[in-house]
Amino acid sequence: LHIKAIVCDVSKCCPWSGCCGMGDFRPRTVWLGHPEKREQRYPRNVINNQKYNFFTFLPGVLFNQFKYFFNLYFLLLACSQFVNELRLGALYTYWVPLGFVLIITIVREAVEEIRCFLRDKENQRVPADMIFLRTSERNGSCFLRTDQLDGETDWKLRLPVACTQRLPTAGDLLQIRSYVYAEEPNIDIHNFVGTFTREDGDPPVNESLSIENTLWASTVIASGTVVGVVIYTGKELRSVMNTSNPRHKIGLFDLEVNCLTKILFGALVVVSLVMVALQHFAGRWYLQIFRFLLLFSNIVPISLRVNLDMGKMVFSWMIKKDSKIPGTVVRASTIPEQLGRISYLLTDKTGTLTMNEMVFRRLHLGTVAYGMDSMDEVQSHVFSAYTQPPHDFAASRAPATTKVRKTISSRVHEAVKAIALVHNVTPVYEANGVTDQAEAEQHYEDTCRVYQASSPDEVSLVQWTESVGLTLVGRDQSSMQLRTPSGQILNFTILQIFPFTYESKRMGIIVRDESTGEITFYMKGADVVMSGIVQYNDWLEEECGNMAREGLRVLVVAKKSLTEDQYQDFEARYVQAKLSVHDRSLKVATVIESLEMEMELLCLTGVEDQLQADVRPTLEILRNAGIKVWMLTGDKLETATCTAKNAHLVTRNQDIHVFRPVTTRSEAHLELNAFRRKHDCALVISGDSLEVCLKFYEYEFMELACQCPAVVCCRCAPTQKAQIVRLLKERTGKLTCAVGDGGNDVSMIQEADCGVGVEGKEGKQASLAADFSVTQFKHLGRLLMVHGRNSYKRSAALSQFVIHRSLCISTMQAVFSSVFYFASVPLYQGFLIIGYSTIYTMFPVFSLVLDKDVKSEVAMLYPELYKDLLKGRPLSFKTFLIWVLISIYQGSIIMYGALLLFESEFVHIVAISFTSLILTELLMVALTVQTWHWLMVVAELLSLACYVASLVFLHEFIDIYFIATLSFVWKVTVITLVSCLPLYVLKYLRRRFSPPSYSKLTS
Repeated sequence: LHIKAIVCDVSKCCPWSGCCGMGDFRPRTVWLGHPEKREQRYPRNVINNQKYNFFTFLPGVLFNQFKYFFNLYFLLLACSQFVNELRLGALYTYWVPLGFVLIITIVREAVEEIRCFLRDKENQRVPADMIFLRTSERNGSCFLRTDQLDGETDWKLRLPVACTQRLPTAGDLLQIRSYVYAEEPNIDIHNFVGTFTREDGDPPVNESLSIENTLWASTVIASGTVVGVVIYTGKELRSVMNTSNPRHKIGLFDLEVNCLTKILFGALVVVSLVMVALQHFAGRWYLQIFRFLLLFSNIVPISLRVNLDMGKMVFSWMIKKDSKIPGTVVRASTIPEQLGRISYLLTDKTGTLTMNEMVFRRLHLGTVAYGMDSMDEVQSHVFSAYTQPPHDFAASRAPATTKVRKTISSRVHEAVKAIALVHNVTPVYEANGVTDQAEAEQHYEDTCRVYQASSPDEVSLVQWTESVGLTLVGRDQSSMQLRTPSGQILNFTILQIFPFTYESKRMGIIVRDESTGEITFYMKGADVVMSGIVQYNDWLEEECGNMAREGLRVLVVAKKSLTEDQYQDFEARYVQAKLSVHDRSLKVATVIESLEMEMELLCLTGVEDQLQADVRPTLEILRNAGIKVWMLTGDKLETATCTAKNAHLVTRNQDIHVFRPVTTRSEAHLELNAFRRKHDCALVISGDSLEVCLKFYEYEFMELACQCPAVVCCRCAPTQKAQIVRLLKERTGKLTCAVGDGGNDVSMIQEADCGVGVEGKEGKQASLAADFSVTQFKHLGRLLMVHGRNSYKRSAALSQFVIHRSLCISTMQAVFSSVFYFASVPLYQGFLIIGYSTIYTMFPVFSLVLDKDVKSEVAMLYPELYKDLLKGRPLSFKTFLIWVLISIYQGSIIMYGALLLFESEFVHIVAISFTSLILTELLMVALTVQTWHWLMVVAELLSLACYVASLVFLHEFIDIYFIATLSFVWKVTVITLVSCLPLYVLKYLRRRFSPPSYSKLTS
């Protein structure tokens, strides 16, 4: 794939608006021509009005840098004396822990940035919004996929500007004098208004530009080389306007830990002030305050962030290595514990809950309907229509103006023929094996043919017409070929195409049958618009509702015969309307609507988008876990409602309240009152009605919606999806998770607390923009119930134990200072301080990331266990206070015990208290563990061995001969038992008389 862009001078607006994306939002004119023939523009230096020069710029930069360096140097010299007075020990006891924390944080952030960079390189797409000038394809057109803009996976037809496509070579584009007039940048990805003017011709050539002549950024070109002129870049891109700015997500757990850290810092300040106050603020008391702040700095555990970050890396690795959810990727390793506290799950429908594989299910003619079990009848009718005698065949193809009642066979034939013609599908022939591609295309080889279209619905319809005998074998910009069951090729000239838009909800085509010269206008679309276009009938509305309730996507197909004069009159008015710059879409729509009257209703088609595997049990698990599921889709109301029922998003015993369409404040007020009177009722609402409710009654609507067991929002725009997520977070204060598979879900995914992307047919943008990526929706159950739950509980246990470890030694320091007349003298110095939180206790404490209360199979079998986590009990002020009391108790027991039992030298206090402290921490880890892992045992033994081995090198702090005596052993044993045994008894009694919910499942 090669994409080339020609960008020359941009005039009549900011000269750099197209390059930096910061220009004004006005219509602009983009000139095409040879770069050397036009004035060159450069960015100017605002100071000296000169071009930027590296050698004139460098000295100033260096001077500024050295200036700051010298200022910092003299500031440090001035503070050195003050620092020496505050110094309590070796300098490495300060910078080693801080440096370790910074290194771990920097490495983790660097890994995340590198992964993000590699993900961005995977998107080889159109780089900017462009006007399509030329293609190397022989048919003079190209296909592109807009999956990252609108979530649609199939191919859309794009046409180059006619006069530039006719140029002999691409290089001739630089020799012509022409310009493109483009409308102001806007958010609409389905419409465009512009003109192309070539000035060097006589007369000048003017061509209208529409959405068919554009190549939006982030789209994918199917084949060949395209050349275009860039019209929008930067923040003016359609893709950028339709995507909210990504935000750096900070987990709720991190915010809670930060809150506890602030409390600990407050305690640090209070303890320091109390110590100075008990000295009666004697002498240089302000220096004493700083000394005590440094002395008790362990109250704020600097290792907490390191342990949590390393724990999150382990949790992310466990998720990626889980064989039961293969292909799962963690793209944001900072929030895995968020998955354990989700209250609202917002999911897309197409491609997420469903497979996005359309299967033709129903053909309805009003008086007769054909299902999957009766398609052979349709095939026989089509076969007879093309194999009957010539006079009957001609009669069956007579204009619809005759009053002769049509037979079922002729009606089926006309319906199948219309379905085979009214679409934008193009058959593409690919060589396979020995068959040459050109030969395959020439002979319409069935085995080499694949269909490209803008919608999977259209592909399923064309594949169905092929299965019943009428095959689309060829198509280009101006013609279409169908093959009959007898092998005859029917040629049709394409006169006009009216593409599908989300506003019109229909598409049409005007074709001329080359064998008869008849001109026919075919149209298909949604029932809400087609009901006012077709002739009066008494079955359309009822049958559309019946088919939608079966979960089918319904399209209405109609036709209208035109005379040559009628078409020529229409074409003149249509071309004139397309050249308009102002109100073009309105003028074009008005001209087209002149044809859309009293059309003959041919049939209804129904296609089904099947559910993904295990969607029903997954949604049931989520519902039992206390998670409310909202489905946000762009599909129609009836289909969305039926899918919600089929997927068991709405249980069979629950009522469904369909919010009636509202357009005014009074209508919204009445409908909200009607909804308020219902209880335990699922809500189904359209995007238009939702917008009205949020405009006038945002608080009332969200209050009612949050009480519903399930909510279905249909016809939702991408920005509406993100708005709903944002309102849910603001109104409820609970965590949300958004799941989607297309580019139109990116805003919703990025707005949610946890974004999950499903890698599907709609590309990878949702997956790449999400925090977590899965291959199937069913993997979401295990991701939340097992990994989310474990990550949250383990993070809570790890953080509280690190806080306990720091508070314990701080309590010992406080007791020591109090006994020795509130002196700001450290109890432990040098390597003892660093070793306590690293090699002596780090491995056993960190091994808590492997702990689990129940097996993964039990967590999946009893999703009610997940509901207990939604209240945030594993980490709360209550549990924090309990651990604080435990720390104060154990620190006091160890310190007072060492003071009471020491013999004659101060070094004995250090030996007894520090050894008891290490043993207490190792025993506390053992008491906290719920399920032992072999690595936990290794960590405990390794830490104990490291401490025993290091005693040989700690003779400066610990008397080696004393620790070898029996006196040392029994004193340490007594102190350790007194500090730990009562806690074990209390834990046993609590589990005996007030067991947690999970213990009932493991007993």
